[in-house]
Amino acid sequence: MKKFNVILVFNKEENKILMCKREKEPYKGKFNLVGGKVEQNEEELQAAYRELKEETGITNNDITLSHIMNFQYKMSDMELEVYTGKLNNDVTLIEEVNKLYWIDKNENFFNVDKFAGEGNIGHMLQQAEIYKDKLF
Repeated sequence: MKKFNVILVFNKEENKILMCKREKEPYKGKFNLVGGKVEQNEEELQAAYRELKEETGITNNDITLSHIMNFQYKMSDMELEVYTGKLNNDVTLIEEVNKLYWIDKNENFFNVDKFAGEGNIGHMLQQAEIYKDKLF
């Protein structure tokens, strides 16, 4: 089974979410969470930190990630791991491929015309909000 991760990054005030605008398919032109592929034999949490650093410049000194859920896509033989964290400090973002944006957390992340994932980002955010006292 192929594994991928996405990371729900909150700014230190917890009022914005870090997103990228997809430059390629799937979801070209839509906002998405940062993340990527888990390499074979790579530890999942380390893969999340690696992808976060590659795509944004954010390191494990800037944020503590928590694994909050997985989505399994049986027909695609794929698993998506979801991590979240809140920045400890202000950071200077470094873009890899996709342009990065801070989006207000009150945005409608279920809007499939604007956001990738068929509404899943909205669900992930709701779960992070429910458990934020345990996560942050």
